Amino acid sequence: MGFSLWLQRNAFVVWVNGSVVTASSLEIIHYVGFFMVVGATAIMDLRVMGVAAKRQSATQLAEQVFPWMWTGLVLATISGFLMYASDATEYLHNSIFHQKLYLCALGIIFAVIVRRNVPKWDKLPAIPGGAKFIALVSLVLWVATILWGVDVPALTGVG
Repeated sequence: MGFSLWLQRNAFVVWVNGSVVTASSLEIIHYVGFFMVVGATAIMDLRVMGVAAKRQSATQLAEQVFPWMWTGLVLATISGFLMYASDATEYLHNSIFHQKLYLCALGIIFAVIVRRNVPKWDKLPAIPGGAKFIALVSLVLWVATILWGVDVPALTGVG
């Protein structure tokens, strides 16, 4: 609780979140970052499932989209942390926010699993059913992360 209180009172955090322009900019950066993460991951997951980008190998597509995913993740993480810091004591006990973070962490883990295995799957005559299931779980986790993120302020009033 002490760290959360310190973080919430930090001069930089107060300045960034104290202005409508900077606070709104943080939210825009956060959304754009998440669009990049989810968009890149969704394209890759849909390719692994055989639904999209069939003209391109999964490995080639992964090489193109994953830098966008990581860039978006950095943007979403930094902006999200600064938004979190403004109400750190409120977020500390917010179970929906914690669930969003868990879902996001699982989404990252599944995205990494897909990325690491795509070259192996791509060499096979067909992408295995288990790989398609992993891609589906990845996609569902990111959609759930977004839904939980929307629920944080809607259900708890925090954010």
